[in-house]
Amino acid sequence: MAREKRCVQCGHRVKSLLIQYSPGNFRLMKCENCNEVADEYIECELMIIFIDLILHKPKAYRHLLYNVFTQETVYLQHLLWKMVLAYLLLDTYRSLLLRRTNGESSVPMNSILASLEVLVNVLSANFAFVLSFALASKIIPIGASRKEILLGIFISSYIKIFLIAMPVWGFPVSVIFIVDLLVLTSNAVALKVMTKSTTSRCLAACFMAHSVKFLVEHMNILIICS
Repeated sequence: MAREKRCVQCGHRVKSLLIQYSPGNFRLMKCENCNEVADEYIECELMIIFIDLILHKPKAYRHLLYNVFTQETVYLQHLLWKMVLAYLLLDTYRSLLLRRTNGESSVPMNSILASLEVLVNVLSANFAFVLSFALASKIIPIGASRKEILLGIFISSYIKIFLIAMPVWGFPVSVIFIVDLLVLTSNAVALKVMTKSTTSRCLAACFMAHSVKFLVEHMNILIICS
């Protein structure tokens, strides 16, 4: 997302990732800092990159956040709004899954009242999430703009998409909380890649933001049920 591309091994800025001689004929460049190939993922299939992202490999996150989503290929503001919309839709779907598994049938799920309850819950919880993340980020040395950090958090929450498979495969409700934990750790890896902070600080910042979001969600449920 920064204008400069990065070496996926050490995170050092590089002028170019490859030299292309003709279509399909190119040579990968080496990083001047670590003397390794700057980005070997250029030659990898999407499935390999996706697996490395699930394994939380920092170099896969550097490839995605710096060498794929660059200001040269996407308009940052437009991408941010798209990611916010996708994030809220997946979070709304998560809330609906929780209501269904908790057996909340006193109000039909297709009613306007239930829809408004879910919408208010999702919006307020995520507002608290972003606000607490902004406060937590003050303890972290920032190496990018806050807009880029926020976009990195939303992009690294891609694991939420696995929730779509829950009704199909009949997974238990515990899978929702496993996905939440993976989202938290994925956010921490992305934050570490984009900042100059330590793993412990990034985990602490993400844990604080997700904890506040969890508390707001459950406070909303208690208010609705009372």
